[in-house]
Amino acid sequence: MSGHRVILDSNIIIYLSKGLINIEDLFDKYDEFFISIITYMEVMGFQFSNQEEKDIVKGLLNKFEMISINLEIAEIVISIRERKRIKLPDAIILATAKYKNCDLLTRNVRDFSNVEEAVNIIDPLSRGDG
Repeated sequence: MSGHRVILDSNIIIYLSKGLINIEDLFDKYDEFFISIITYMEVMGFQFSNQEEKDIVKGLLNKFEMISINLEIAEIVISIRERKRIKLPDAIILATAKYKNCDLLTRNVRDFSNVEEAVNIIDPLSRGDG
């Protein structure tokens, strides 16, 4: 293992649940996995086609440590949004990655473009990493 930490964006959870990203590949690359409480809310608020699909996704989410919003994350969010127009949920996820000092895995790299934070933003499918 590499000793790296990662926070997963909502879309990565969906890709994992559909088998489009191999979770074992992620386990080979990262040692610690996190999701923001925002990711949990976004994913679980999705209209699933059936209860089985919802249960699979919830089980997947439970594999990762969930990070709640605290004052330090809120201050990072404010700083990001003062400098860059970015959706609040994306700013919270990015701030959480910065707070936890980890990479951010997302398929929507563009959502985080031109945001000058010390966070590696990685699309695991475009790099062939997923």
